[in-house]
Amino acid sequence: MRTSNPQEPARPAVRGGWRRIGAAAVGTAALVLAGFGAAGPANAAPAAKATATTAATSSKVTWSPACSTPAKGRMACKALRVTGGTTAFQKANAHADAVTPKAADAATPSGYGPSNLQSAYGLTSAAASNGSGETIAIVDAYNDPNAEADLAKYRSYYGLSACTTANGCFKKVSQTGSTTSLPSSDAGWSEEISLDVDMASAICPNCNILLVEATSATMANLGKAVNEAVTLGAKYVSNSYGGSESSSDTTYDTSYFNHPGVAITVSAGDSGYGAEYPAASKYVTSVGGTALSTSSNSRGWTESVWETSSTEGTGSGCSSYDAKPTWQTDTGCSKRTIADVSAVADPATGVSVYDSYGVTAGWYTFGGTSASSPIIAGVYALGGTPSSSSYPASFPYASAGTSALNDVTSGSNGSCGSSYLCTAKSGYDGPTGWGTPEGVAAFTG
Repeated sequence: MRTSNPQEPARPAVRGGWRRIGAAAVGTAALVLAGFGAAGPANAAPAAKATATTAATSSKVTWSPACSTPAKGRMACKALRVTGGTTAFQKANAHADAVTPKAADAATPSGYGPSNLQSAYGLTSAAASNGSGETIAIVDAYNDPNAEADLAKYRSYYGLSACTTANGCFKKVSQTGSTTSLPSSDAGWSEEISLDVDMASAICPNCNILLVEATSATMANLGKAVNEAVTLGAKYVSNSYGGSESSSDTTYDTSYFNHPGVAITVSAGDSGYGAEYPAASKYVTSVGGTALSTSSNSRGWTESVWETSSTEGTGSGCSSYDAKPTWQTDTGCSKRTIADVSAVADPATGVSVYDSYGVTAGWYTFGGTSASSPIIAGVYALGGTPSSSSYPASFPYASAGTSALNDVTSGSNGSCGSSYLCTAKSGYDGPTGWGTPEGVAAFTG
């Protein structure tokens, strides 16, 4: 039985990386940072809109989208920030007197940390040993001026080795590769960036992180940022954004996502049943979302489809435009089916993130398939460099139905006549794909 570890201690620093120098920075003390001033950004996040009661936790948790509703023709970031209630992590760590802090308190972490996620997905050993020399690229829109400093807080608190520009582990560039001419800053997308780089760190502490910031949230600019990430050598590229499908998508496929030998992960969406792009691209790994909680079973954890309502939960569905990749053989959709695999995304069972731009500097809990995409990118990185002619989206299909994946068999994300496209079942289904990682075997090829 794998032992679950809801109480997240600081751990010994993990070494390795991209020409790293100097000793690892290890922080074990709690970061009591509530009340610190924040830089003045644009686009504050909208008010809390969701209240959820999930199977994983019986108390209500509220959250709001990190990013403002995008203008027509722009992609939406998929980060959801918890604003109140008691998370699954907090309930698992409740004191004997049952008094727990609210999830909106920025003084201490209130979501799952690295050892929790590594335990849940059978990655503890691989995270300690693998990833040195590998680069995970995070593609987002706009600039997060505090990205490196916030990442340092996260990694120090959890005992992960320092990942900085100075030691060669962290690099931030624009969509053209410039390190000095960066986009304008945005508060909501900065929260997205913090979530993404923290999750890459949580899963692959030895990996380098390349943050590529698009000028704006158009598919054209984000696509150029994907191309730049690949040009700069990243073999794993995470994209936590999406929007409605269009007849232009197959052109975008060719221009931005057809990169053999590169694992490109994309959030499946947070609006429940329905296809989004670029998750629908046949060249990417589309990542759905689950609710994750501790359990007395042999795994130590249990998962179900993340759904809050018929319009909020993990995305899934049948593409209207993208052709079905050769490795996908489900028969209920003649074109590309979303998703391929999944990981935790329910904000009520969310992950801890450190953020300071536009909010009180401190700890927040996040969910959304924005969390699951960089988690899966990190798993690919732990699995090693894909072969040059491969499409890594196909790798989990080669392990379908084996112990290399945790089959998620309960829950749905909308109404589709009980079809597998929106309802979890044994084997493949739309909301969770073939399931969640159990080690790295299903993400290696």
